[in-house]
Amino acid sequence: MHGPVLAIDPGTDKCGLAVVDGAHTLRRWVAPRIELIQEVGKAMEEFYPHLIILGDRTGSTRFREELSRAFPNVEIAVVDEHLSSVEARRRYWKENPPRGWRKLIPTTMQVPPEPYDDLVAVILAERFLGMGYVK
Repeated sequence: MHGPVLAIDPGTDKCGLAVVDGAHTLRRWVAPRIELIQEVGKAMEEFYPHLIILGDRTGSTRFREELSRAFPNVEIAVVDEHLSSVEARRRYWKENPPRGWRKLIPTTMQVPPEPYDDLVAVILAERFLGMGYVK
């Protein structure tokens, strides 16, 4: 199985998406839930992923059905999301260290100032691909 995969962290209001090819994240972004199918379509046209990886929580059954109808020729794999948001939050702060007075507060007590659902999607892809994240 070679080539890029598209990972999705489904959510009620927004979804995290990431296109990952091996150890490389080609693109990651957060999109409104209502635009999910269009965003997946754009990713399909640009990156030609051979597989969609979907997190197993928040309404994943409904998401899988929608994706299967919209993209019947693409395989969909479901991945365990357990603690992926916690891991994504840690990664967010590693990539975006707090500045100013925020450095004085432990990152475990802070909420990132922007959505990080896209990092959850990257983590789901890494889990599926067996890559793991080197800390």
